[in-house]
Amino acid sequence: MAVIDRVLIGEALVIENRPDSNELDLKNVAHIDLIMGPRGSAAEDAFCRTLTDQKEGVNGLLAIVAPNMMVKPNTVMFNKVTLRNTKQSVQMFGPAQRGIAMAVMDCVADGTIPVEEADDVFICVGVFIDQSADMDDRIQDWNYRATKQAIKSAIAREPKAADLLKVYQESAHPFAAHPAKRRATDK
Repeated sequence: MAVIDRVLIGEALVIENRPDSNELDLKNVAHIDLIMGPRGSAAEDAFCRTLTDQKEGVNGLLAIVAPNMMVKPNTVMFNKVTLRNTKQSVQMFGPAQRGIAMAVMDCVADGTIPVEEADDVFICVGVFIDQSADMDDRIQDWNYRATKQAIKSAIAREPKAADLLKVYQESAHPFAAHPAKRRATDK
């Protein structure tokens, strides 16, 4: 039975403190949203639309480990925020692309994505790169980690609703306006 037998959803955030302070590194945060699925699924349709529907500031590009070496499963990346400058574009087409591509291939190598399914699976990866990002090594490494985590969560079909019900009210969001306030009805 196929492991990737339907559209799967994954998400992951990687953030640590700045090297020179105890503040979160908001400039280089990696946040990945992805969908993946088999040939013939909505994931394949989304892959094709993302790759062919280019707009100013919003681009789809193939994940490649090196020039002329695109990954399997077929993976298209798209930016979740408008690319506003050349530096940001190069970061998308360089360190982010390499990190994401290596994560996909490592998921095939470690068996998370079965190699016998890899040629017939499509992945769409939404990538966040802040216009003030300033550490290419973090962009590459953190997008690698976030992509790998998102794929593993998608394959495992996690989180489960029953598990979320046990913990969501005690959860913390690093960017929440009111971190201590859990629900809109809280005072």
